[in-house]
Amino acid sequence: MNTERIFDAFPAPSYRGNQEQALRDIRDAFAADNDVVLVRAPTGSGKSLLARAVAGCARTVGEAEPSEASGAYYTTPQVSQLDDVAADDLLADLNVIRGKSNYTCILPEERNTPVNQAPCVRERGYDCSVKHRCPYFSDRAIASNREIAAMTLAYFMQTAGSEVFRKRDVVVIDEAHGLAEWAEMYATIQLGPRTVPFWDELRVPDIDGIDRAVRYAENVAQTCGRRKDDLLAQETLSPAEVRERDRLQELIGELEWFVSDYRDPESPTTWLVDQSEPSAGARGDDPADDEDDDGGGPLTIKPMNPEKYLAHTVWDRGNAFALLSATILNKDAFCRHVGLNPDNVALVDVGHTFPVENRPLYDVTQGKMTFEHRKETTPKLARTIVRTMQHHPDEKGLVHAHSYDIQERLADLLRDFGVGDRIRVHDRDDRDAVLEEWKASDDPDVFLSVKMEEALDLKGDLCRFQVLCKAPFLNTSDSRVAHRLEEGQWAWYYRAALRTVIQACGRVIRAPDDYGATYLADSSLVDLFERARTDMPDWFEAQVDRMSEPQLPPFEPRAALDGTESGSTTGSTGEAGYQRTRTSSRGNRSSQRSSRSSPLADVWDTDG
Repeated sequence: MNTERIFDAFPAPSYRGNQEQALRDIRDAFAADNDVVLVRAPTGSGKSLLARAVAGCARTVGEAEPSEASGAYYTTPQVSQLDDVAADDLLADLNVIRGKSNYTCILPEERNTPVNQAPCVRERGYDCSVKHRCPYFSDRAIASNREIAAMTLAYFMQTAGSEVFRKRDVVVIDEAHGLAEWAEMYATIQLGPRTVPFWDELRVPDIDGIDRAVRYAENVAQTCGRRKDDLLAQETLSPAEVRERDRLQELIGELEWFVSDYRDPESPTTWLVDQSEPSAGARGDDPADDEDDDGGGPLTIKPMNPEKYLAHTVWDRGNAFALLSATILNKDAFCRHVGLNPDNVALVDVGHTFPVENRPLYDVTQGKMTFEHRKETTPKLARTIVRTMQHHPDEKGLVHAHSYDIQERLADLLRDFGVGDRIRVHDRDDRDAVLEEWKASDDPDVFLSVKMEEALDLKGDLCRFQVLCKAPFLNTSDSRVAHRLEEGQWAWYYRAALRTVIQACGRVIRAPDDYGATYLADSSLVDLFERARTDMPDWFEAQVDRMSEPQLPPFEPRAALDGTESGSTTGSTGEAGYQRTRTSSRGNRSSQRSSRSSPLADVWDTDG
């Protein structure tokens, strides 16, 4: 890696904000013999441009010995982030490769067939006459032979051990804050009717411990192998059989990895197993199950801190690594969770260039939104949303509902209040389509969203205000979360929630001259700020310190629709910031809330 060319590798014609200083700091961090550099860069820093500059420092093929790694990988867990990279002219030399399912076959009779179900994977020994023009294999060949290959983190991990995508000199991971959680998710094994093609034929024992889960996993893997071999023996497969074959291969790999890792005495991974209640109906017999009883239901096998998995899928894939994110909140904790030695890792902080007055936080808390308090708090929250709509009559807004249960209840209340014409909602299946329709509309509609705190660019008039309905604490009924809390890892728990809040706050302000307000409606958010303050970046702490209570207009739903702000005395939004008429002392509220006996009492949540 030649960090001296980091400035020449920067793709933009000029620097903005703190980019030049950031490049200097990144260069110096690598020059100090750090293998990994964490770049904590807030929204608007141009992380993708910084990432391209770091990737450009990789050793080229001409500079490398035949046995040495060259070139760079750029990867991100967010598909939308990869789409942005592919559309950016400044990043045109990042050669993007996606999974086969994202490409369609070009054979005349297969125009609507995804490449992963095309004749080349359906028919044994099929010789494709146009493989050299196949969009997938063409993109793969280009990406594998160029200096910088760009892909999603999922594809990057799946290609570990590939002869095509071998080890490279530099690996850049964008939006890297959730790397440990993504790895845990990818390494999690689901055994149930939606993931095991022959589930209804299995006898499933009551799994009473991890040892029994390992034995059962071995048996299921053997059954998968036999069924896969039967499919491979056929001359031609249907699309459904292709999907089954591929799923069986994935399942075999997942199960064999689990068994191997669990039996490795040096592996740091702790495995947990959850089992659901069995569904109604009798199960068939299957010789794969050597247990006597068959009273169990679907299984979820989860890893904790999958350092070994990350070593194989990420850390063995490069010589030097740059990990970029706005929300790597604690260097040592991050390193511990992803299996890095903090002594070989440097943290580079990039300053925020957005004026703090353009990104205000407003305290409109109405009580707790924990499960046991939600029924009482939600109507108050809905009335507050109406009042924010009155205060922003001609501006688009976003409501982070946190869960579909909260979203549905809020939508019903807002319709009952008579403001349904200004509300948009989505479900699990149409979220992307409804989001794009809302973004494309000029109407000042308010979008009730679920799990859209990240990877959403709402610059300018796309959105001027947002409401956070619930502190985004992880679900304590998840066995991984419960296990960590039993071990007293409360700091990790609060950091995870704070990270999501910071990510959410960045959705509505995307440039130094942009502006957008964030309203906090759950009192647990204020408590979270108190508990996690030591992990806040300075620039976000400045937002929290300026948090105030706005004087919203009196509740008059009609005013939310007719373009007036009846009763409002707070003034209007604008590029110079937000006018305020009344603030509260955060110190006074802190002293009132710091005496709870149990942290769990304020964060318990069981509905996701």
